[in-house]
Amino acid sequence: MSNTLLERGARRLFEKMRDRRILVVGDVMVDEWVWGSVSRISPEAPVPVVAVADHSFTLGGAGNVASNLRAVGARVTLAGAIGDDVEGQRILGLLDEQDVDRSAVIVVRDRPTTRKTRIVAHNQQVVRADWESVEALRAGDAARLCDLVARLAAECDAVILSDYAKGLISRELVGAARAAPIVAADPKPQNITLFDGVTVLAPNAAETTIATGIVIKDDRSLERAGSSLLKRLGCRYVVITRGERGMALFGADGTRAVVPSVARTVYDVSGAGDTVIAVLTAALAAEASIEMALQLANFAAGAVVEKLGTATASPDEIVALVGGNGDG
Repeated sequence: MSNTLLERGARRLFEKMRDRRILVVGDVMVDEWVWGSVSRISPEAPVPVVAVADHSFTLGGAGNVASNLRAVGARVTLAGAIGDDVEGQRILGLLDEQDVDRSAVIVVRDRPTTRKTRIVAHNQQVVRADWESVEALRAGDAARLCDLVARLAAECDAVILSDYAKGLISRELVGAARAAPIVAADPKPQNITLFDGVTVLAPNAAETTIATGIVIKDDRSLERAGSSLLKRLGCRYVVITRGERGMALFGADGTRAVVPSVARTVYDVSGAGDTVIAVLTAALAAEASIEMALQLANFAAGAVVEKLGTATASPDEIVALVGGNGDG
């Protein structure tokens, strides 16, 4: 397909996405960013001293998936759990700012809101500090969330399961999500068996290697790994994201496709997987073919890795990258 046709198809899909309602279910967190510069080493320890110039907060984890969906115009509901704390309230405020329906975000009192603090100097991450619990939700909280997801999924065009292994995703929650016609999952390898039968599974190469035991080093091992996940989980599609090597598609119907990365410069890969699963699912919900959805997700990922921090890509940015990538 020429890029002129791909560009026209992308514009049509973005228009259709505005009517689609997508439920995001998963581990929501706050990403805290401390930006600065380094000019000296601390006299107290052999570590850099960062002179802070800016300080910001963004939605992370499943919240970043929701942000990416809103960026392309979809109507979004988020289901997840936050702590009864300041960071939980911060998440609710950030969701309100982006017009994300947060009626299925429950407050739990026995765990903190997940928070990741990154200190960045001269466009490079110096250190990250995490506040979190990875224990499973208490039975009562888990049941309440499952009931909300089952009801909302039945009213949505698609569900995205965003798994960061913080104790939220369970077999029961995945089962509740299946009330939607399309269920996409971005899994952590330790939870891979929970996602059997989903529409599309989208792990990265490292996660795929852990889940399958197959080291991806060439086309043959890539085929073995993708086919292994298809057979093991009974998904309709598996999409393996490979960073600078692009993305690979495996379909239960025998479909195979590989698309190269389109990123011109890579500044930060934080949250790129969130962008992929968001745009891929939104495109499928807008009735795109899996091949077209893959192409669009790949261009969206190319746009966000050119930005620092967890970021989103607008339809105009994605279409501009499509149009500027030459004919394929």
